[in-house]
Amino acid sequence: MNFRIGHGYDIHRTIAGRPLVLGGVQFDAPFGLDGHSDADALTHAICDALLGAAGLPDIGHFFPNTDPQWKNADSQVLLQRVVAALHERGWSPVNVDATLIAEKPKIAPRLAEMKAALARSTGLPVDAVGLKATTNEGSDDIGRGLAIAAHAVALIRKA
Repeated sequence: MNFRIGHGYDIHRTIAGRPLVLGGVQFDAPFGLDGHSDADALTHAICDALLGAAGLPDIGHFFPNTDPQWKNADSQVLLQRVVAALHERGWSPVNVDATLIAEKPKIAPRLAEMKAALARSTGLPVDAVGLKATTNEGSDDIGRGLAIAAHAVALIRKA
């Protein structure tokens, strides 16, 4: 098989006093996401989609939260390492498509910036990175602003 599809999902609770990073872009917000690395849920979902497409273990296997070297790590570096791991196994990303689910902050004004950062980290052209933002219309923890989540799919091909 020359092509494979993978799906990724991530969710992190919001926490005061931490920078909010989504898709490699820092937002001006009174909260960030709780996690071992920078907790960029969008980038983590994309990592898992790429890893899943290649039949590899999830992001936690490669960058465990028990390893101090990944404390506050830039998730764009993690994404670059995931792409390198795919290349080592003969795979290349074709495109990624993701949906970010957050009540706050407003994501739409920064979508182009986020797409550009993700394109740089994956080595894809900007038009091969799909990105959408939505809310949960006030329902559940995401809707109450207590968490941010992301879904992603990725298509890879044998290099």
